[in-house]
Amino acid sequence: QVQLVESGGGLVQPGGSLRLSCAASGFSFMSNPMSWYRQAPGKERELVAYISRRGGTSNYADSVKGRFSISVDNAKNTAYLQLNRLKPDDTAVYYCKANFRGTTFWGQGTQVTVSS
Repeated sequence: QVQLVESGGGLVQPGGSLRLSCAASGFSFMSNPMSWYRQAPGKERELVAYISRRGGTSNYADSVKGRFSISVDNAKNTAYLQLNRLKPDDTAVYYCKANFRGTTFWGQGTQVTVSS
């Protein structure tokens, strides 16, 4: 059974940092690409970052480029999203997503709130 479980969200002041985790079971990140999305109140879900299988390629939304970093620890089968220099506009629920055998799987989401 495929499952994605996010953690690491919270309340942080502008300029601060967080590291989000996405622990996978039932499939391997080594063989499948994964993505992080976010959804702010009243807005559509948007792609934040993508990493190919084996971590060979990564891409970022322009709004987070240079501040966020995506990575995968294959030994732990866990993906990460490092969030630096956070801004109030980064406030959203963050989701990890993976495709496996033609099916899309989402985690439950983790709330990130950037506020002073």
